[in-house]
Amino acid sequence: MNKEINLHEVYTTTEAQQLLKISDSTMKRHLKNGLIRANKVGGQYRILGKEILRIVSPELEKGATRSYLGLKEKVVNTMNKW
Repeated sequence: MNKEINLHEVYTTTEAQQLLKISDSTMKRHLKNGLIRANKVGGQYRILGKEILRIVSPELEKGATRSYLGLKEKVVNTMNKW
């Protein structure tokens, strides 16, 4: 399975497990320990694509955080000038 992970797509645990190439027990452990954030829908977990990408590439999330903090600083500085 060579599939591109869509940031806004919702995946089942089985789909996420296949994308991450981890076992069922590892997936359950990650969910239980909060390493993978998921929402329960109808008794089953659903995982956003951005969460899978965060697991695969923590740098992606760090870059987004840096970008957000930079923008926030600009907004705060602008508001302080008022």
